[in-house]
Amino acid sequence: MSISEEFEANIEALPNILQRKYALLRDMDKSLQAIQRQNEQRCEQEIDDMKRGIKSGNITPNSSLLKFSDDALDEQKHAIRIADEKVALAVQAYDLVDAHVQQLDQYLKKFDEDLRREREALAATESPPSVDNNMKAGSSGTRNRGRKKTRLATSTASAAATAAVAATTAANSTSMELDLPVDPNEPTYCFCNQVSYGEMVACDNPDCKIEWFHYGCVGLKEQPKGKWYCSDCVGTQRRRKAR
Repeated sequence: MSISEEFEANIEALPNILQRKYALLRDMDKSLQAIQRQNEQRCEQEIDDMKRGIKSGNITPNSSLLKFSDDALDEQKHAIRIADEKVALAVQAYDLVDAHVQQLDQYLKKFDEDLRREREALAATESPPSVDNNMKAGSSGTRNRGRKKTRLATSTASAAATAAVAATTAANSTSMELDLPVDPNEPTYCFCNQVSYGEMVACDNPDCKIEWFHYGCVGLKEQPKGKWYCSDCVGTQRRRKAR
């Protein structure tokens, strides 16, 4: 049985176990409240009896009789035992949930390791992406204004396999070092001056010197809405407006 199957089997039984423990806690709480009310009434009655005895002279203020009865003390001890049992039961419920949380952490750690190995295996077998006629030509520097806003440098099949990996690694780095051997004739893009990979966005400035940028290098996680300009082109436009 895999760790995910084991966790799924254990988590399915957890709600029923917790429900039984909480039901027992409610029953114990009802018993505790009943004993406390009974003990309060008994103690109030015994205090009234002491006051009347002192007024009538049958009991002196320093008399050893000025104490609660054994029944009242036994009720108080019983209430303390029930309260201790409630605390112990609550601790058991907490430890049970905590054990499942720790097991989930172990499962997620193993899942991350599997994703990392899958990414490394995919990178070892994946061929370098090609640049089509709608993308930037590496030698001429010309651009097609009808190009798409975003592009996938990997194939459709590999993009589906790497989607989960990209979600877990996007927060760890703003750029990506390729494990594949790079063709010296392969055109480079972006501020990082690397070849195309993953999802990329094009600057809408027709005079942009770089044109294409990796999502991670420019802080994007999804396709921008409307026109998008790189930081260099945004600065250039601001300087032109200032003039």
